[in-house]
Amino acid sequence: MSEKTEQPEQTVAFKAEIKQLLNILIHSLYTEREIFLRELISNASDALNRMRFEMLTNREVRDPDAELKITITADEEARTLTITDSGVGMTAEELAENLGTIAHSGARAFIEAAQEDQEKLTDVIGQFGVGFYSVFMAAEWVRVTSLSYQPDAAAATWYATGADTYTLGPAEKQTRGTQIEIKLKEDAAEFAKEHRLREVVKKHSDFVAFPIYIGEDEEQANQQTALWRKQPHSVEDEQYAEFYQQFTLDMQEPLLHTHLVADAPVQVYALLFVPAKAERNIFSLRREDGLKLYSRKVLIQEYTTDLLPEYFRFVDGVVDSEDLPLNVSRESVQSTALMARLKKIVTGQLLKALKDLAEKDTEKYIAFWKEHGPFIKQGIATDHAGRTDLYPLVRFHTTTHPGEWSALDDYVGRMKDGQTAIYYILGDDERSVTRSPHLDYFREHDYEVITLTDPIDSFMLMGLPQYQEHPLQNVAAADLELPEDESEEADAEEAPAIPEDEFGGLVERFKQHLGDKVTDVRASTRLSGSVARLVDPEGSLNQEMQRVYRLVDREFEVPKKVLELNPRHEILKKLKDVPQDSELSEAIIDQIYDSALLIEGLLPDPASMIPRIQELMQAALK
Repeated sequence: MSEKTEQPEQTVAFKAEIKQLLNILIHSLYTEREIFLRELISNASDALNRMRFEMLTNREVRDPDAELKITITADEEARTLTITDSGVGMTAEELAENLGTIAHSGARAFIEAAQEDQEKLTDVIGQFGVGFYSVFMAAEWVRVTSLSYQPDAAAATWYATGADTYTLGPAEKQTRGTQIEIKLKEDAAEFAKEHRLREVVKKHSDFVAFPIYIGEDEEQANQQTALWRKQPHSVEDEQYAEFYQQFTLDMQEPLLHTHLVADAPVQVYALLFVPAKAERNIFSLRREDGLKLYSRKVLIQEYTTDLLPEYFRFVDGVVDSEDLPLNVSRESVQSTALMARLKKIVTGQLLKALKDLAEKDTEKYIAFWKEHGPFIKQGIATDHAGRTDLYPLVRFHTTTHPGEWSALDDYVGRMKDGQTAIYYILGDDERSVTRSPHLDYFREHDYEVITLTDPIDSFMLMGLPQYQEHPLQNVAAADLELPEDESEEADAEEAPAIPEDEFGGLVERFKQHLGDKVTDVRASTRLSGSVARLVDPEGSLNQEMQRVYRLVDREFEVPKKVLELNPRHEILKKLKDVPQDSELSEAIIDQIYDSALLIEGLLPDPASMIPRIQELMQAALK
């Protein structure tokens, strides 16, 4: 801790509104008190950068061989904190200009905006460079002593308590740069503890380009190397893995990392990771969704959700841009077109990386899809503008390739000659959906059908009406136009139907017994191996919307269905000869209906079928 200088010779009054402005800065704009330390470190880093730039063309500077560094020392007992840098330093005139006039002539406009409407702050706040004054959140008084890099300059000191005046005068300082001494308020004494200082540096200033030393032993507290600012070709995979582990405390290697360094259309550095698991582990450092946002390697936002679409919330990483316009506290980014451009660039980089992974490493991509696929489906359902970019990422099982994960391109490449539609079926699980009677025709004629059994699939289909020129069609739709097949007539001849008059009587028997459980009973032209199926009556919500309503807990009652019967099925041929009023006839009709409900996932109590099944088995054994 340096000796106190003599009482400055000059006492200067702040402008009348400065006190009011200080109150706004201290109490309205900063949500975390520790931000003051980040701001002072950032200012020191700026001074060091200016010094490094100056020395590229000028060796006639004070202390040309001095290490470019930031040093932080604290006296816990005295409750003082000192931050020193070896940057360009300031003359007395520069101290008065930089610290004595807050925001220059814009202070009153800022105050007026704050009084009129807090929301208007973001419109004018970027005009202010007053991060230094955040120090008064924690300080009783502040003394800034500085010596300029210019060889003939004299040292000067600036002192303020946050009141109406500051003092300015000569000082004794032998080394180039700036020293800020802070007397901490009682309730800010935590910032005189070295462990707390290290914590703040690690969180906010870990990647400042210059070493930050803490304590009398000058132990370096920051990592300093911002991996994302290196050229990707110069970074080894092991470095990415190590950075990810330090960044997240996730010991599993990420499924994917992608590294972007670009100067146009905006300057941006980005390093993104796709974790192996969607669920964060209990030790994860990342407690919320969002990317870390930096400006010039200084942390601006811990969790930024404006740089990727919401459905990519599982992605971890860092985005850094020197073009970023910031508000006065650096805690929130102004809403500008630049942020939209950054989002477009970062999202495009991630999409490209995922598509490359799908092409080059199928096994790892399938691991990604199993873990993060629901997020992609959410994006297709919700992002009208970007959904087509997500289509190539989708994977699914099909009836002809049940053990493989297929892409839409794979399906299209396997379509039969003359097939124009992509067929799919919805269900609750893979095993039951493949037994669906809706698939009879498609199995018989070897048409591939996508099986969709994830609850979110119904939402996804709302954003996937067609792929390329091929519409997606549900095989369970009653009005589905079947693809033509030359073998259809031959098949029909092999399985003769119940005569029309006899079948009409059987239909009436079903209608009388089932009553208002169904809206109609009729013959089916689609069934071959199955005895019956349920379809929606004309004018009702389609199956996709019914599932959506059920999933979102909307007050919704599944519409009564139409029961379609297969007039060629052996069960119905035998049933027509069973006496209509017999218990066996009624039990068979109930079982046919409940089985159709079960396969649709609509039977409320499957166990209720057990007594009836036992009754039917007993009848079969007689």
